[in-house]
Amino acid sequence: MTSQNPLIQVSNLVVSRNNAPIIQDLSFELNAGERLFLCGDIGSGKSTLLHTLLGFIPFTGDISVFGKSRLSEDDFAEVRGPLGLLFQHPDDQLFGPGVLDDVMFGPLNMGMTQDAARERALQCLEMLDIVRLKDRAVTEISGGEKNFTALAGVLAMSPSVLLLDEPTNGLNEKNIQRLEDILTQLDLPMIVASHNQQFTQRMAHRVIPFPCHS
Repeated sequence: MTSQNPLIQVSNLVVSRNNAPIIQDLSFELNAGERLFLCGDIGSGKSTLLHTLLGFIPFTGDISVFGKSRLSEDDFAEVRGPLGLLFQHPDDQLFGPGVLDDVMFGPLNMGMTQDAARERALQCLEMLDIVRLKDRAVTEISGGEKNFTALAGVLAMSPSVLLLDEPTNGLNEKNIQRLEDILTQLDLPMIVASHNQQFTQRMAHRVIPFPCHS
């Protein structure tokens, strides 16, 4: 698809749970500008793959990110900022008392000053058209608003690649279209786990079916 080196290259990946393979002998590449979708029912291993790419789950095979094979915890720690993971359930990702606090957390953790982190967070909230929520408590906003707030928190980290786990969960059709517009405008390479066939058909450049037992 491109002459450039892949951003992510996975070779002969095997992930097991209780001695049973969840992912078996999976190989693929993610290239610059590509939207790669992992499609299958909930529980088919899509989320497992996303978390494995960040080194959170043991595996055999090879995972190369940005041209370097990732084996140790230190190897994976280097890419957990550049690979921006959106969790399947936003409540697992949102832990700040307020919306603005939550989106600021990542930039502050990266070493930004309070003012710079606030500016970056407000930019991301504005980009997603939810700046009106900045003074709201996370517990007071709707499920769909939580989804977009969690995405703002990911984008505030300025990732090079997005890993999106069921990003349409809990969204109505209007907000799914809004999400599609945002992701298209971002023009970032991404790996997206989704069981939403219509969303996949409209957005995917390439699809890997799950469960994956090659």
